[in-house]
Amino acid sequence: MAFVFQYNNVSKLHLQHQMEMRERALPVLKSKESALRVEVKKTKLLFEATQKELEIALLQEEDFLILAGELDTSLIYLDYVEVETISIAGVKVPKIGKIHFKRQMFNIFVNPYWFIQGFDFIEKITILKTRLLYLEKRFFLLEKARKKTTQKVNLYEKNQIPELLDLIRKIKHFLEDEENLSKSSQKILKSTLESKSFP
Repeated sequence: MAFVFQYNNVSKLHLQHQMEMRERALPVLKSKESALRVEVKKTKLLFEATQKELEIALLQEEDFLILAGELDTSLIYLDYVEVETISIAGVKVPKIGKIHFKRQMFNIFVNPYWFIQGFDFIEKITILKTRLLYLEKRFFLLEKARKKTTQKVNLYEKNQIPELLDLIRKIKHFLEDEENLSKSSQKILKSTLESKSFP
């Protein structure tokens, strides 16, 4: 971003104000970036742990998966998921709550006895997969915000603040030079006038 300025005091004050705003915002942005970095890491670890839990659940029930083809999945379905939006370092992310299922009544004398165990298994797998989806969404939102905050920190710290300092210094030197030239001109004019008034 190129700053528009003129070589005068008004412009210098405007640039100083811009620089002070950025200097005040920088610690806040750095702290936000740090908090987001921690949350991104926590979310990633939670995602990996949930993924591992899903893999273990699928391995433990490997025998059941063979029978799963016989299970009437129309007897159970995901009803709704309780989701709330929370704010982490100013970023709104979803937080999953309870996951509700509906089970249809079925005749235990006609269907195999393991149907109930099968429904429990389907619920467990669905819960883990749903958690993974929401954790992935949370990770994406937090990582996106972290990257954006990091870019802003770098922009302020490495680009805009040094550029503003340089521009303020240039204006200050210009105004000092202008003042010195004005004083010199006045001295010359004064000495010329004095020399003409005294013959």
